[in-house]
Amino acid sequence: MKYVAVDYGLARAGLAVSDPEGRLAFPLLTLRLADHPDRKAFLAALAEQIHAAQAGAVVMGLPLLEDGSDSLTTRQVRNVTARLQRRVALPFYYMPELLSSEEAWADLREAGLARGKRRAVLDQQAAVRILASFLALGAEARQGQAL
Repeated sequence: MKYVAVDYGLARAGLAVSDPEGRLAFPLLTLRLADHPDRKAFLAALAEQIHAAQAGAVVMGLPLLEDGSDSLTTRQVRNVTARLQRRVALPFYYMPELLSSEEAWADLREAGLARGKRRAVLDQQAAVRILASFLALGAEARQGQAL
């Protein structure tokens, strides 16, 4: 199955997509809130990109605190997920993420990308990390965990 992962933030959302077999994760794009008139239009654009990717499920990065508890951002991701579920009739999964953006920054630096180019694709790379972690769980571990 093909998956789309979302690294949701207040200003941007990075998206990644898997291959049709759900084995590898690839960067897809970054949506910026500033490019839309309001949050509702931003969510509509996000739902449109998920549909366009022809995914069978959506993986939302869940930014938990180090002790596993929710933060303000965690609650915002849960809220956005609920709103997306009304627009996208697919199974949704949460994938706990901790330091995905920092690890993505290191990935891009190691790949030799200039600082300015790293900023442009950072959210996509964070979504790749989230999706790769989810895919590494294996189908058996993911079974029955859809929201």
